Amino acid sequence: MKKITVHLLIAVMALLLLASCATKVQVKSTEEKLHESTDYIVSKLNGFEPEIGLVLGSGLGDLADEIENPIIMNYADIPNFPVSTVVGHKGVLVVGELSGKKVICMQGRFHYYEGYEMDQVAFPIQVMKLLGVQKLIITNSAGCVNKEWDQGNLMVITDHITFLAMNPLRGQNIDELGPRFFDMSTVYDKDLQGLAMAQAKELGIDLKQGVYMYFKGPNYETPADIRAAAILGADAVGMSTVPEVIAAAHCGLKVLGISCMTNMAAGILDQPINHEEVLETTQRVAAEFKSLIKAVLKAM
Repeated sequence: MKKITVHLLIAVMALLLLASCATKVQVKSTEEKLHESTDYIVSKLNGFEPEIGLVLGSGLGDLADEIENPIIMNYADIPNFPVSTVVGHKGVLVVGELSGKKVICMQGRFHYYEGYEMDQVAFPIQVMKLLGVQKLIITNSAGCVNKEWDQGNLMVITDHITFLAMNPLRGQNIDELGPRFFDMSTVYDKDLQGLAMAQAKELGIDLKQGVYMYFKGPNYETPADIRAAAILGADAVGMSTVPEVIAAAHCGLKVLGISCMTNMAAGILDQPINHEEVLETTQRVAAEFKSLIKAVLKAM
């Protein structure tokens, strides 16, 4: 009986000690995590200061391989960074020069459907802001809703529909980045849109303009979803971009968004949709896509 009592007493004391230690653990704030990530990246840049951010979507990451004098960091090595888990997303940060501009490029991004929270999806954009980035070119693969367009077309995003998505800025505002309440009426910069259209014309690229609608994924949309999206005014649908753009608007970054119509959206064609088709289409139009981005960068 005494042995049982002693063992029980030891167990209770151990539990109390663990509870005491747990209360002393300090949970880092998002602001602290942002500065930790930023400081790590700065330590690798040797004084290089990127001015333009690039986010490359599914199958579009090859452009990062053309960056000159690259400084490459794996997401897994950057404190507090998530890690890409999607095929076609390499999962590295590349810093260097492209078309004569100082860039920081995400070769692969993060998605809500991977299990990350919305604030984690937006986290790298906020880090870019702290690094001194002023403009953001964000790309994605999208399902084409507009029946007058074709698979493989590129589209400048003029606006987006958030619909029922969680907001990446939910919670305490980080005043260092931007105000609690901010305008979204001109989130996609009109001057950058005009610049992209002008460069596309010079290159002979049939660049469309339209509205992108966000769905959380990972499943592709239903035909009814797509009919609703068309009624609401969407020309394309996808599972990325909007959380990042919201964060960019909060930070005061000028944004240019470009979508690649990798497939006709559900119900438009009598055939199923798969990720292999998405990657095949991006590979087919990769040269055109890369030439447009490089021309836009050069003209900025």
